[in-house]
Amino acid sequence: MEEVRVLVVFGTRPEAIKMAPLVKVLERTPGLRPVVCVTAQHREMLDQVLEVFGIKPDYDLDLMKPGQSLAELSVSVLTGLEKVIRSSGCQLVLVHGDTTTAFMGALAAYYSQIPIGHVEAGLRTYDKYAPYPEEMNREFIGRVADLHFAPTVQSGLQLAAENRIANVHVTGNTVIDSLQWTIQEKFNHPLLAKLDKSRKWIFMTMHRRENWGNPMKEVFEAVARIAAEREDVEFIYPVHPNPEIVKLAGEILGGKARIHLTEPLDVVATHNFMARCHFVLTDSGGIQEEAPSLGKPVLVLREKTERPEGVEAGTLRCIGTRTERVYREMAILLDDKEAYRMMSEASNPFGDGYASEHIVQIILEFFDL
Repeated sequence: MEEVRVLVVFGTRPEAIKMAPLVKVLERTPGLRPVVCVTAQHREMLDQVLEVFGIKPDYDLDLMKPGQSLAELSVSVLTGLEKVIRSSGCQLVLVHGDTTTAFMGALAAYYSQIPIGHVEAGLRTYDKYAPYPEEMNREFIGRVADLHFAPTVQSGLQLAAENRIANVHVTGNTVIDSLQWTIQEKFNHPLLAKLDKSRKWIFMTMHRRENWGNPMKEVFEAVARIAAEREDVEFIYPVHPNPEIVKLAGEILGGKARIHLTEPLDVVATHNFMARCHFVLTDSGGIQEEAPSLGKPVLVLREKTERPEGVEAGTLRCIGTRTERVYREMAILLDDKEAYRMMSEASNPFGDGYASEHIVQIILEFFDL
């Protein structure tokens, strides 16, 4: 069989972080040729990751537009990827996770009757609005995928429970692979000059659509209260560029002592600040996997997570967004050494750092290479 062309589709920064190690393994595997297509659902944050990993896309749809709706974005991605699939001559399309790019990439491949591989398959909350729209995106992809690359045993079992028994493979999570590229012993960044190394650093992210408005306001108020009461704590918060988030963060957290609002950080800075922080406060999905791999407790700003393995292992705790609870849970990790030890030393359930190699081996077997 001739060289198999594998179209790797992604568009957001989290997707790029998790697909980049897989692209690098595909590049060095005889018999497989990766063809990279980015939709640029995130533009600047995506480009930062591509630069770190030295990846130059074969196709760049550059679809990011200010204020576009999910429907507008979906149509653009679907029509753009239909043309890419046709012109690339690909024999397999790989999508990641649960973004609009992933959903439309899988749908475009299905319409073209091209096999689909779903990286990070099987994550579920079974609540179609939590997270929104990600939960339904990944369920839809699960209906059409031909290869399901589940990051954990539990996600694989969830697929089996949905009768996706054929071609479900537990591979680990590729985000663990990416840490091999990004963690630096001699890390340097301008923000380090503003931070006091004797204090406990709390690394924070918050951006999810379902948390816009009052949930975000309540979390910010808890953060402001902790910072005001405790001189031994500093917050590092790379603010998502969405104007609503920038405005609210500025109003509640801007100008406060020991709260550092920054532009979005590249993947190297993000991973290295997490590696040096005391704990992480986030509503992100990927960070729930990255931080435990670095031995950091994660307080998840959501009522439920599609990564229950982390909760069961003890590395994650879902705390919602109400001010009093967020404040109380942060205080516990700051004051209770045993509670902190139990979370920071809990076993990481998300893989061994070789997920990309496992996935590529499965692809070779799928094509009898």
